[in-house]
Amino acid sequence: MGKKDTVTKDYMSDNATFADAFNFLIYGGRQVIKPEQLKELDTTAIALPYGEGERPVPIQKYRDLLKAMTDGNIAYVLLGIENQSEIHYAMPPKNMLYDAAEYVAQVEDTAKSHKGGKKSETGAEYLSGFYRTDKLLPVITLTVYFDAEKWNAPKSLYEMFGNIEPEILKFVDNYHIHLISPADIADEDFSKFHTELSLALKYIKYSKDKKMLRRIMQEDTAFKTVSRRTADMVNIVTNSNLHYADGEERVNMCEAIEEIRNDAVLETLIGLVKDGLLSLNVAAERANMTVEEFKEKTAELNN
Repeated sequence: MGKKDTVTKDYMSDNATFADAFNFLIYGGRQVIKPEQLKELDTTAIALPYGEGERPVPIQKYRDLLKAMTDGNIAYVLLGIENQSEIHYAMPPKNMLYDAAEYVAQVEDTAKSHKGGKKSETGAEYLSGFYRTDKLLPVITLTVYFDAEKWNAPKSLYEMFGNIEPEILKFVDNYHIHLISPADIADEDFSKFHTELSLALKYIKYSKDKKMLRRIMQEDTAFKTVSRRTADMVNIVTNSNLHYADGEERVNMCEAIEEIRNDAVLETLIGLVKDGLLSLNVAAERANMTVEEFKEKTAELNN
């Protein structure tokens, strides 16, 4: 697993952040799903048999995150998140497989629970292991895309088909992915998030437009005191090379990004001095530094 995949999985595993994402998706930001209602589940999907003859090869799939939403005792919906730092052009079948695996697992678990307990009333119940009164828990999978580019991959199974006759297509069930993509979030909708996921996604949205990024960070005072975990996550997924001190629990993102801009200016001045196009004294003056400070900064950036 790459560094971006690791850091986004860890970031979204936090119950408050996880709940925030689903509240945005399902309830338009209303705080219906509470962090304390979420229970971590095993992300291993069922083994799927592939192969020839009577010796199938089992294949296991692993979700990024899977949690049960409970009322304190009983689970009533399963929520899964797939984190993507890059576009995935086969996301509909991928998520559909995870969802189908969860439903099959529920059926198998239900069948196991009947052994030694309530007897089946009919032969059909006995053969399926799933009784007429048994119920499944719904499964919702959300893809969270951590990149500034627009998601241009298929969002449904139908989009992956070629030119299919309508008569055939009407017998093929479609599958849609649920997606949170920063580029598709209107600026006014970031307020529908209630955790720092809002700041993370807003930063990612404008990460490739430095002028716009500085402007929105100046306008939103929340960027002046961001948790280290959020700063680290966006720094890694956007390759921002933000500068902030080790050990700080809160980070001023405005200052961190301003240091990037200042370093870029300094690198230009240093280059002009090296090329003999600018004197050391003039370069230091333009950088609002003493000559000694300019020399120290030059040595620091060259290391």
